Amino acid sequence: MIRPASVKSPPVDVRSPDTAAKVLPVFFRIADAWGLSAAEQQALLGVGKSTLAVWRSGKAKAGLDATVLERLSYVFGIYGALQILLPIPERADAWIRRPNSAPLFGGASALKRMLGGHVADLFAVHAYLNAQRGADFA
Repeated sequence: MIRPASVKSPPVDVRSPDTAAKVLPVFFRIADAWGLSAAEQQALLGVGKSTLAVWRSGKAKAGLDATVLERLSYVFGIYGALQILLPIPERADAWIRRPNSAPLFGGASALKRMLGGHVADLFAVHAYLNAQRGADFA
């Protein structure tokens, strides 16, 4: 249905439990595709073991904080960029674990950089992949 320009959609509360219930399964599908351990998932999301277990069970009772949402955004962006750059899913999923000679990675894998513990690490990998695919965000 096409809405007239004067009709605005209601604002989405990104911190609601409903949003968490929608985005967390996406993250866990990506984590499974990448073969991430529970510890690696915790590091990417910046959460503890018990929080990850609750989220994995689908029983998130609260919304996600801004930092977790930002981390998820970068993970989703990294995954999407890899699907564009490497359209064979197995290659795209394996890329994050392969040694990389790009200066950003210094011979280590992108996953090692992503697991650095800072949102900036996810941002750096996301920006690198966007540059590789020629994305223009200006």
